[in-house]
Amino acid sequence: MILFDRDHWQEILEALAKNKLRTLLTAFGVFWGIFLLVVLLGAGNGIQNGVLRQFGGVATNSFFVWGGSTSRPWAGLKAGRWVMFDNDDTAAIRREVPEVGILAPRASRGMPNVVRGTKLNTFRVLGDEPAIFGIESLRIVRGRFLNELDLAEARKVAVIGSRPREVLFEPGEDPLGEAIEIGGVSFKVIGVFESRQLGGSAEWQQQTIYVPLSTYQQAFNYRDRVGYYAATAAPGVSAAAAQEKVAALLRKRHRVAPDDRRAVGGYDIEEEFRKVQGLFTGIHALMWLVGLGTLAAGAIGVSNIMLIVVRERTPEIGIRRAVGAVPVWVMAQIVVEAVILTALAGLLGLAAGIGVVELVAALLPAAGTGGGCVTPKPDVSRPQSLACGAWPGGSAGPAVGCEASRNSRTSGCNSPPGTASQTSSTSRA
Repeated sequence: MILFDRDHWQEILEALAKNKLRTLLTAFGVFWGIFLLVVLLGAGNGIQNGVLRQFGGVATNSFFVWGGSTSRPWAGLKAGRWVMFDNDDTAAIRREVPEVGILAPRASRGMPNVVRGTKLNTFRVLGDEPAIFGIESLRIVRGRFLNELDLAEARKVAVIGSRPREVLFEPGEDPLGEAIEIGGVSFKVIGVFESRQLGGSAEWQQQTIYVPLSTYQQAFNYRDRVGYYAATAAPGVSAAAAQEKVAALLRKRHRVAPDDRRAVGGYDIEEEFRKVQGLFTGIHALMWLVGLGTLAAGAIGVSNIMLIVVRERTPEIGIRRAVGAVPVWVMAQIVVEAVILTALAGLLGLAAGIGVVELVAALLPAAGTGGGCVTPKPDVSRPQSLACGAWPGGSAGPAVGCEASRNSRTSGCNSPPGTASQTSSTSRA
């Protein structure tokens, strides 16, 4: 058999070495095809993973619903009226909208002063239920997150991000069980978390302090109000459909025009996720087309070269047949030459492609990551997305949390997130 015949292998190697330039060009066609295919697929998958990681901190089937000001009169009520949600709305959604999977009402009082001893800074403080953990995926590095008992008993406990831990505590100091003062109210630290998001989103989220919603409402004179809702769709239900059901119910309960989307607005992360997935499906298809096209061009080149080789070696093949060579053996020799050439070139192309992809992957973290937001950053005048800050996006007018705490005995809604006050650290005399 030719595969185990030493003489035939020697003839194959001599034939490849006889025409070095032709062999090199043929091998390069295969090498380049494999190399380009690997690099294109690696780049496509890398970009896709990087973009999809922007959703890593928020459930991809989640949506948000918030209240704003009415845009026109309805049911005898004037335009410009603010829609404020409350605990009764929460109960109504859970009772009347089965399309909702997880429902997490939230309250926010902006950026209040947080004090521990002589250390003071401003951080984002959110009143939440434990259900929010199913929507915002946080990494608990110390202690635990809020639980149902914390909520039921309105315990004054807090889960702090990595930034408050750095500012309020000494390096190596265990924050668990320690007391911090938020807006003049003392809270016990029960957990520390890190964000699963990237870039600016992670930095913003890690400046957050979570407290039970019931505690928040009592401690900060928020009464029974809810700033906005974060939720996920039930299995088999689209986030858009669930969001519309919730928004319709809230418009009805607050006597708002059915089509007034400024009064009750919403944001659908699932829709954004689908758009990204659709985009990358097209990109992958294009990359496969280009890569396979290049590979096919290399294969055609190899085939043409083999035809030329056969034509050049016709006298040699004739002599072999005259001395008794079996046709199958003559054909096998030509095929094995092509297989050896393409296999070696393909392996080199594969190794080079993987090497380039791994090198780029190693260099990117060193260069740092930018952005990282699914949607724009929030500000006081325009609520934006929970994925990047305190507010989901879209409606005009003051942020709901600031509006709801307008009559509160505490402050913290007057400065927009993202200012220097977030990160500045001062000390009490």
